[in-house]
Amino acid sequence: MGVRGATAGTGERAAGYDAPADRRARTAAGTWFAALLLLTVSTVLGCRIADTDAVTPVPQLLAFLPWLLAPTGLALVFAVLSRWRFGLIWGVAALGVTAWYMEPYGKTMEPGGLPVAEVRVLTSNVEFGAATDGLIGAVTKQRPDFVFVQECDQSCGKRLEQALGERSKNEKVVYPYRQAVEGTGSEGSVILSRHPLQAAKGIPATMGMPGAVADVNGYGIRLQLAHPMPPLPSGLGTWRKELSALRDYAAANVDRPTLVAGDFNATQDHAAFRRILDTGFMDGARLTGDTRTPTWPALTAPALGAQIDHVLVSRGFTAHRTRFLELGDTDHRALVVDLTLNKSR
Repeated sequence: MGVRGATAGTGERAAGYDAPADRRARTAAGTWFAALLLLTVSTVLGCRIADTDAVTPVPQLLAFLPWLLAPTGLALVFAVLSRWRFGLIWGVAALGVTAWYMEPYGKTMEPGGLPVAEVRVLTSNVEFGAATDGLIGAVTKQRPDFVFVQECDQSCGKRLEQALGERSKNEKVVYPYRQAVEGTGSEGSVILSRHPLQAAKGIPATMGMPGAVADVNGYGIRLQLAHPMPPLPSGLGTWRKELSALRDYAAANVDRPTLVAGDFNATQDHAAFRRILDTGFMDGARLTGDTRTPTWPALTAPALGAQIDHVLVSRGFTAHRTRFLELGDTDHRALVVDLTLNKSR
């Protein structure tokens, strides 16, 4: 009896000593996991604060900056469970910074003067021409003045010409004017217009970025299609260079009626895109209160995604309404913005 009792007591004591050890191990693991999440989030936020896109994977993560709230919230849960006070303070601070930078970026101003032209702009990345039919349907319904099409291969260009060009059987939806960069795959791009177009020098880039000048009620409006390379790990230099070229174009034309529209492969959380807005150009979606509405990827939008498709306008324009269209067969949602051009008195 005495031996069995001693053995049982020893087992109980061993179990008692193991429980605190297990708790300490779980606490340490929770603390390390929370710290790893917060370190990742803080690195991205630090680059946002420093106004730099840095290196991979920062540019890719910056595209989804609002969604940093998720890992930060998870880190806070682990910090609470681990009773890690510093982690709690760190996590709350990260939430505050993320929320701060979720606010819309860029200027909004109401230009004075009289309205002289109403224009509707539609921009769409048709993903190697796959969504051409969906685009034709959207154009037929929306009847925009200008259509900016990215990743429009040769087959796409011919299909648009047949359905919407001068020989279109639908007299109510005709776009007799176009400016294009012919290409295969993602390289082709085209601007369609209801209004007369004069050819203008586009921006040299990996993928087509044509330019033109439209005559709308006697007023010239410069049109520039945007489609820089995406921020792939192996192509960050090209991405920055092509966004910089768009920035230079914007700086040279901010005081003239100008529209720059397309797939920028960048959001307001990328420093390279903010450089364009800093010239004085305004984002049409920003002007209508739709800054954070995702355009990509279409599969998860609007619940999850990033707004990388934009219609940027120079001084003198006001925006009244923005719509996001599901075309199907493309990973982008089309963007439609209604604008007014105002002339100074």
